[in-house]
Amino acid sequence: MIHVLAAPAFSNRRHNPYNSLLYEPMAAMDVTVEEYSRRRLLSSRPDIWHLHWPEAMFSCRSAVRAGLRMGLMLSMLALARLKGVKICWTMHNLAAHERRHLWLERLFWPLFTRCLDGYFSLSEAARQAALARFAALRNLPGRVVLHGHYRGVYADEVTREQARQQLGIPPDAAMLLYLGLIRPYKNVPHLIRTFQGWNMPGAVLCVAGNPNSPELAGEVAAAAAADRRVRTVLEFVPDRDVQLYLRAADMAVFPFSEIFNSGSAILALSFDCPVLIPRQGSMLELQERVGADWVHTYDGQLTVEILDHAWRWTLGTCRPSRAPLDQLDWRELAAQTVAVYREICHPGPRGETTP
Repeated sequence: MIHVLAAPAFSNRRHNPYNSLLYEPMAAMDVTVEEYSRRRLLSSRPDIWHLHWPEAMFSCRSAVRAGLRMGLMLSMLALARLKGVKICWTMHNLAAHERRHLWLERLFWPLFTRCLDGYFSLSEAARQAALARFAALRNLPGRVVLHGHYRGVYADEVTREQARQQLGIPPDAAMLLYLGLIRPYKNVPHLIRTFQGWNMPGAVLCVAGNPNSPELAGEVAAAAAADRRVRTVLEFVPDRDVQLYLRAADMAVFPFSEIFNSGSAILALSFDCPVLIPRQGSMLELQERVGADWVHTYDGQLTVEILDHAWRWTLGTCRPSRAPLDQLDWRELAAQTVAVYREICHPGPRGETTP
């Protein structure tokens, strides 16, 4: 039996079910997963401490608070190593998106990666970028474990026609969608301004998601106010309503200024909605895996020309009714993760990296 503390494990289920979907199948694999807390780490000796998004501590505005959080995490990492706990990291990102405390990050990442006993990446491109940046990872057990799909996680009971009726979208409208948390790097105001320049009669852009600051909410609302074709729902979208937006949409658009991995794109594909996304990070691998008839990529900033070309791609592509997501089954991804846990806990004679 392997005992894992995961940060997070299940506590973020409401906003991002990724972690719970990964860990729940492990109960049938002789692996016990608990939510990480300092108390649990101090009072027990787990086999594995599995970290996700350690860079989140650098998103706060206060450098003092970020520095204190960093010091506390490094202290807990040192304590875990003294206790013999193995430490692994899933590299969702290689830096904080907000770039608020770069000098703290320059201190943190070399110290953090030297504490690790193994790692996971969501794509080969991300793995190679991490190995190039962090020398400490190069001799550790590691594996690409893909991001799983969201089929069956959210309610999926409405037809396209029913979804559009509930949202008040005309049946024949060209509907583009941005769905997900709204943060500066996700470039939503730029999407709205680009859409405003698109001369497509009857087109509708729907932006649904919670901005992470009042300032950004105001910027999105101001941009949308200039065009009656733009509809905004600037709040957290309840799980049951996710189906309405994705079943009503003709194409999901994610105009991120930078992207490493994207759960939002996989969520859209889980509802068989074609995706337009920058050709960055793991998106080319996603396109190769799912097919160019489902994922359309572009270089640079989103432009009216790119949007128009993608719309013609959406209409002109003959695609099956369901996106091929069989490789993204959570049970198989959990098994791949557990295989690395076992390698970390019982390393072979050469400590070779898992392919």
